[in-house]
Amino acid sequence: MSLRLSDLSACFEGVIPSIIATAAADGTPNISYLSHVVRVDEDHVALSNQFFAKTAANVRANPQVALILVDGFTGDQFLLDIGFVRSVDAGQLFDKIALQLKASSAQVGMSEVMRLRSADIFRVRRIEKVPSPVETARSPTGRDPVSLPALSDAIRAIERQGEADEIIDSLLAGIQRVLGYRNAVVLIHDSHRGCLITTGSLGYDRSGLGSEIAGSEGLIGAAATSGQTIKVSDMSRVRRLGEAIGMEAEASENATRIVAFPQLPMVMSQIAVPMSARGTVTGVLFVESAERLAFREEDEAALEILAGQAASALRASEREAASAEPAQGAPALASEPAASGRDIRVVHHRVDDSVFVDGTYIVKGIAGTLLRLMLEWHLSEGRNEFTNREMRLAVGGRMPEIKDNLETRLLLLRRRLEEKRAPIRIVRVGRGRVRLEAEGALRFDGA
Repeated sequence: MSLRLSDLSACFEGVIPSIIATAAADGTPNISYLSHVVRVDEDHVALSNQFFAKTAANVRANPQVALILVDGFTGDQFLLDIGFVRSVDAGQLFDKIALQLKASSAQVGMSEVMRLRSADIFRVRRIEKVPSPVETARSPTGRDPVSLPALSDAIRAIERQGEADEIIDSLLAGIQRVLGYRNAVVLIHDSHRGCLITTGSLGYDRSGLGSEIAGSEGLIGAAATSGQTIKVSDMSRVRRLGEAIGMEAEASENATRIVAFPQLPMVMSQIAVPMSARGTVTGVLFVESAERLAFREEDEAALEILAGQAASALRASEREAASAEPAQGAPALASEPAASGRDIRVVHHRVDDSVFVDGTYIVKGIAGTLLRLMLEWHLSEGRNEFTNREMRLAVGGRMPEIKDNLETRLLLLRRRLEEKRAPIRIVRVGRGRVRLEAEGALRFDGA
């Protein structure tokens, strides 16, 4: 049976470098290593051009080239007879290879060295498996193909949800149920502060809710800014994203106002999938695994489908909540705290909109501003129920993006209060309406 490029999917993960053999016009041979080879279709591959000058000159002088690919699972080698077609230095294919190269090289501190000059496209004329003098490893067989009925069920489950927390939870549950991945993070874009904020997570000892990734940092930032999926398939020699923050960050949250990004010990594979709705990236789905080469092509496609569905559902949820009219009648007045209730001190710092409850750091940014608003209204007007609409109007002048992501910010605020076991709670009481509950008398200090 003749081999096809689609049969060699494990060879295109960049785990084991490929080898390119060229010859000068006079027949003098030259051999170099390649960092990235990409399957374009069943007849073409694209090679990242960071060649030595000799290799590049040989390819132009003699387009007949030999390429050796190595299966990252089994160690099997494949010899490809290829011919140069053209070189591209712009466009979707070039951008895809450049982003993948930048992301993987950044992990080993070489992002400024490994820059893509061009993507050279070659036609594949023949594929031959290289005989091995020793028995190679067997390809893993424990993974079943992605079940389309299960994927369809997961999509419908996300579509049925009307609230931000239900949408994110359904997305994470679908990833585990359909693909079997146990560690995932959902980050929502905060354009006001230029970062992505962890709003949901699965499978970590620490949830990481409220942790932030700079808008251009690592795989996650690259996926957000480019709108393309990026993955690393072997991190055995790679420094883990977020390692610089350190395990001690959680213990020092009160001093630093920094929440540690969730970490998977001995991580080997990572993938960052943009959550896009109508061409706009609103967040990133980040999944990782302790296995090498964990994310197959079909897994990547399934994650993109699920992430896109969640992004659309979150967009619809925001619009429905924004249009929901507040309930008729007088606003709900706050009940007096029980006689045994204690004083609860809340401090808000305007420099970064961070909020502390009884000395414990809760959240910052837009979520912190929302809690400040509710507390001010509660203390000045004696009520404890508030609508999304009034919060949008109050904050929109200073933070225009609030019109598009108030639901996810309220979700982050609510979950951080729950996670910190704060004596304050934010409870949903209807579409576009929440209630502030406290276990004692509130004392607010707007620092």
